[in-house]
Amino acid sequence: MKYRVTHTTTFIYEARVGLCYNLARLRPRVLPHQKVSSAILQIDPVPHDHCSDIDYFGNRTDYFSIQQPHDQLAVTAVSDILVSLPESGLFDRTDPSPWETVRQQLRRDCSPAGIKAFEFALDSPMVAADRLLADYARPSFPDGRPLTEAVQDLMQRIYTEFSYDPGFSSLATPLGEVLEHRSGVCQDFAHLAIGCLRAQGLAARYVSGYIETDPPPGKEKLVGADASHAWFAVFHPGYGWLDFDPTNNQRPGERHITVAWGRDYADVTPLKGVAYGSGEHELKVAVDVQRIE
Repeated sequence: MKYRVTHTTTFIYEARVGLCYNLARLRPRVLPHQKVSSAILQIDPVPHDHCSDIDYFGNRTDYFSIQQPHDQLAVTAVSDILVSLPESGLFDRTDPSPWETVRQQLRRDCSPAGIKAFEFALDSPMVAADRLLADYARPSFPDGRPLTEAVQDLMQRIYTEFSYDPGFSSLATPLGEVLEHRSGVCQDFAHLAIGCLRAQGLAARYVSGYIETDPPPGKEKLVGADASHAWFAVFHPGYGWLDFDPTNNQRPGERHITVAWGRDYADVTPLKGVAYGSGEHELKVAVDVQRIE
């Protein structure tokens, strides 16, 4: 599938800002199943300086500053991406490796991939494994159950037992509240699954990106009505990273577009920075995922 993704973030300031520094992760990753033919960042006002780099997790990043007074900041990323079925989507879900064996392999794996993956088994700023998460995960992880079957079950339980409610949570909502109220959004569900997996001694990472959505029956798709999406991946020493989408209860495939990954949302924030000024600001985000020929 070939897509054009347009992601626009606009900050409207109550009082004029004289200086701001920003970090963006808005350009999709180049992956074996994902080819990026074009990824352009449009910034208004034109930045004083702008440089691109690759961060610690391999994500494409842009640093820029605006050093003249401005009333608003608009950042638009326009990307053309060709997505095919990920190899993990072809992985046999009946793999017999018990999840405990995978956990032991992770601890003994001294390969570069294994050493790097172990970092994702540890607590991170927004996801700390605790007793509540371990208790919630336990029914999905009986002794001897194959890893993929256990993670599939965890994904399905989150999908069926939690309500998608954009008005319930914010970036500051603790996972304990998400678990207690059984509500949240894709970011919360990804963090919840990651915490559950880490509580079992497994390595799990947060993946940010987009998903192609369909309009309601009989309605035309509205431009800018899409949104950023999030899911998670678990590490299998024999197969690498395997992705799961608890918001939609499915394995990510050709309709999922990967932008960045890290330990949790804090590692992959699409746009963040510091602005020097006074007053409040209004934030507007518009995302359009369009399939193109």
